[in-house]
Amino acid sequence: MSVASPGPKAPTSEFGDLLRYWRDVRGVSQLDLSLEAGVSQRQISFIESGRSVPGRHTILALAQTLDVPLRERNALLLAAGYAPVYSEAPWNAQEMHSVVRALERVMRQHEPFPAIVMDRNWNVLMTNDAAPRFFNHFIDMASREGPRNMLHLIFDPQGMRPFVADWNNVARSLLQRVYRESVGHVIDDGTGRLIDELLAYPGVPRDWKAHYAPAATPAMPVIPLGFVSEGIVFNYFSMVTSIGTPQTIAAQELRLECMFPADDATEVRHQRLLARYSKERRTASEL
Repeated sequence: MSVASPGPKAPTSEFGDLLRYWRDVRGVSQLDLSLEAGVSQRQISFIESGRSVPGRHTILALAQTLDVPLRERNALLLAAGYAPVYSEAPWNAQEMHSVVRALERVMRQHEPFPAIVMDRNWNVLMTNDAAPRFFNHFIDMASREGPRNMLHLIFDPQGMRPFVADWNNVARSLLQRVYRESVGHVIDDGTGRLIDELLAYPGVPRDWKAHYAPAATPAMPVIPLGFVSEGIVFNYFSMVTSIGTPQTIAAQELRLECMFPADDATEVRHQRLLARYSKERRTASEL
């Protein structure tokens, strides 16, 4: 595979620096990358030192091998002097119509339990009807300014935090999730800012990186997220869905989070809670 290209006018080290960064992130040597991508180790060395400018196909092959997120693949192309190839259209663009329709269908099927579509930084893009009905039982969601962010909602003392059971363990596990579920398993600038904002809230445990949460119960395969209502703990766990084989940045960065009752008692109480909320709303609208 040739790395020479007449496109860029002169070699540059910017692309080489980025390639070296992604190799370091993935813990891949030049030799390992060479064997996996089909590019000679000598060529990779020349690219990283700025002595050679790779061709577009070589860049994409290296990025694919290193599992570089699509947004960052565009950055690699730009650094080498090429135009981006992955669409940066927003999540609600026409080209995303079929994906959005599919997500809406899944959320409707998940009623009466909350389902939320978020971007890479946990900003809420869409919800089913059950999500605002559930959270409005605890706080007035209309009083919170948008765009709404799911993690800020949980961490904010003026939001859901007073209703979160076992707050310290929940805070630790959520911060660890940010790292574990970040796109490409890399903390970008936006996610880094989000973590800093969450850590700025009072009472957030500082040992979250090194903390290992104990199992909830011997029979529980997940750590539930509990919300306290009138002295009763409602236990839920989440299932996160992402788009398979995405070809646009928006598709890769979307994720659908569905909340499920973690026990039979919570399932019964949840349905009663939403039924009571609906009744109270109807009564208030009639006054």
